[in-house]
Amino acid sequence: MQERSKNHKLIVDNRQGVSATDVDAVLSFNENKISLRLLDGTKATVTGGGLKIIGFSKTDGTFLATGEIASIVYGGKSLVQKLFK
Repeated sequence: MQERSKNHKLIVDNRQGVSATDVDAVLSFNENKISLRLLDGTKATVTGGGLKIIGFSKTDGTFLATGEIASIVYGGKSLVQKLFK
């Protein structure tokens, strides 16, 4: 089995979907919120409407969801707050 890196990616596609790499676990989910734990221990929370998990592989750490993406809170801070410290 190939070891996964701890360099993850979170990609939002036109606010209609989100994909991520190096996801360790889906902590919780419903149609308005999905909480993920990444390999480095960081928590990422996706909020929106009509959210559906399309795919998650624990083996290779890939994650894909669709729906209307309103925000991503990353490690306790929104992605915008993390980018512009």
